[in-house]
Amino acid sequence: MPDPTPDPHRDVRPTLEAVAARAGVSRATASRVVNGGAGVRQPLVDQVRRAVEELGYIPNHAARTLVTRRNGAVAVIIDEPEFRVFSDPFFSRQIRGISRELNAHDAQLVLLLVEGSGDFERVTRYLAGGHVDGVLAFSLHTDDELPAIIRRFRVPTVFGGRPGHPAGGDAPQVPYVDCDNRGGAGEAVRHLVSLGRRRIAHIAGPRDQTSALDRIDGYHDVLPDAGRELVADGDFTAEGGARAMAGLLDTHPDLDAVFVSNDLMASGALRILRERGVRVPEDVAVVGFDDMTSVAEAAVPPLTTIRQDVEGMGRLMVRLLMERLNSDTDAWPESVITPTELVRRASA
Repeated sequence: MPDPTPDPHRDVRPTLEAVAARAGVSRATASRVVNGGAGVRQPLVDQVRRAVEELGYIPNHAARTLVTRRNGAVAVIIDEPEFRVFSDPFFSRQIRGISRELNAHDAQLVLLLVEGSGDFERVTRYLAGGHVDGVLAFSLHTDDELPAIIRRFRVPTVFGGRPGHPAGGDAPQVPYVDCDNRGGAGEAVRHLVSLGRRRIAHIAGPRDQTSALDRIDGYHDVLPDAGRELVADGDFTAEGGARAMAGLLDTHPDLDAVFVSNDLMASGALRILRERGVRVPEDVAVVGFDDMTSVAEAAVPPLTTIRQDVEGMGRLMVRLLMERLNSDTDAWPESVITPTELVRRASA
């Protein structure tokens, strides 16, 4: 004879039938409301939603996908090695903005890192499998395979940062969100000029990324006669900034200011200046870019820098993607360029 004692571990999650009964509607109506279908009058929608909340019902993901043809997931693809993604506060801040906005849209973030060319095959397989509704891709390089992969599978996409090349052919131009890199760089250099600095160098980011190229252009907008020897290449890391600063001091001991293409490199540059006994800002003034407060405020001295709203840009990327996904037309959203501002601290 069966044991009549209730099993406390038994699955007692409410069913869709229970929701329909509580709301006083048919199961089909409850299913359309729960899974995002159309054609239900608002009073009935409200009844079903109240029943869902009262019962603590959790919708079945597979059923929702069948109704909406959506997976409720978005791939975030970063073309950088793992150590950079998890050590550079720029990426954590942008991912935080993306995650918060996706949460507001009840969508899941799927993080895909591209460490090398072999990873593109894995990304291709994943996108071809239709696992996500769209893609947010950033830190692209000019020889990146991602734009071609995205065009091939026609995945709705928004880029973080201006891509280095057009979509090509008849493909629509993929929208992007970026800051005014060139204008911000120009503001940084104009600030140094306003301080009376005359021998101003630049530590640039990788030249296969448009943000670095735009910041070089902003530097030359203000100092068109500055020679190439005053521009040292870095790699957006603190170590790269240190190497570039050491090289500049070796070849140009008379420089009195440096504009650095991001805050991490600026922190490395400041370390080398301290080790060489160069006073900042008395001997050499330093301005960075990004306003990563965890880096800029901890620098010695605290770093004057150009602020871009990295978290807000992540949110904007999601909004543009959702606009595309929810559109009834083939129109693509316009790209967005966000403003920058100079944040003054003690280094310049």
